[in-house]
Amino acid sequence: MKRDIKIDSGVKYMLFASLLFAVMGAFAKLSSEYMSSLEVVFFRNVFGVIIIGFAVLKSPLKSVGGKPFLLFFRGFMGFSALLAFFYNIAHISLGDAMTFSKTSPIFTALFAWAFLSEKLSFKSWLAVFVGFVGIVFIAQPSGFSFSKYDLLGIFSGVGAALAYTSVRELKKYYDTRAIVLSFMSVGTFGPLLLLFISYYTNSLHVSIPELDFMLGEFVMPHGVVWIYLLAMGLLATLAQVFMTKAYGASKAGIIGAVSYANIPFSILIGLFLGDSLPSFLTTMGIILVITAGILVAKEK
Repeated sequence: MKRDIKIDSGVKYMLFASLLFAVMGAFAKLSSEYMSSLEVVFFRNVFGVIIIGFAVLKSPLKSVGGKPFLLFFRGFMGFSALLAFFYNIAHISLGDAMTFSKTSPIFTALFAWAFLSEKLSFKSWLAVFVGFVGIVFIAQPSGFSFSKYDLLGIFSGVGAALAYTSVRELKKYYDTRAIVLSFMSVGTFGPLLLLFISYYTNSLHVSIPELDFMLGEFVMPHGVVWIYLLAMGLLATLAQVFMTKAYGASKAGIIGAVSYANIPFSILIGLFLGDSLPSFLTTMGIILVITAGILVAKEK
């Protein structure tokens, strides 16, 4: 009986976390109307650095260390994936952007097989195949040509998967807070560096429209934008807290499956922001990606 209550509480935590992640995406989309996605990523991470920083000051890190390059790789890939994700949030529907990012468990299963020698069952390989079919349905490429948003969407999943895969190894050497801090630190200083590069290229009157997802002019937030940014940072932090509570209250496979609730939440919230309903093919693609993710989660 106690076990059932425990599972129920974990599902509730994850459903709430999924809703918070979806609303966070909405505030990121609203913020992107006033500034570049690069700057939105900066504010998304700087709040996290402050929060984790206080936690570290209160209780120092306890890490074995010895894997600095892998630690940086985790931070860099996480930052790159987040940058692609936020750029897509600004330019395509919230539901589509969220679905692309939720392909990460499919790629994580592949990378764990390729780099960590983890075995994949028949169901896992089937999930990978179903997931890729879903991606094609959502992207609907012309021939073999994917749009810029499709490629960045796929990369948001691949980059996150590489980051998650590296975490499995890093946990042997570093405090969890150190791993999270590596991501948020790169996600804070990376945008500052790219904003400086953007300023320099603009001063030389050099325009690179193909790289607009990683370039942008710094715009000082004002008025309601500060509310959007603060809400985004707060919701992201709360979502992480409830997601962690969910994984601590129930089996990872169950929680991983429930986490896909943030896709329908994002579609619904996106409609309030002016997104159109997904087409039939896109809807089928979303269903296939969710199915693949649930299959992978159940195998775990």
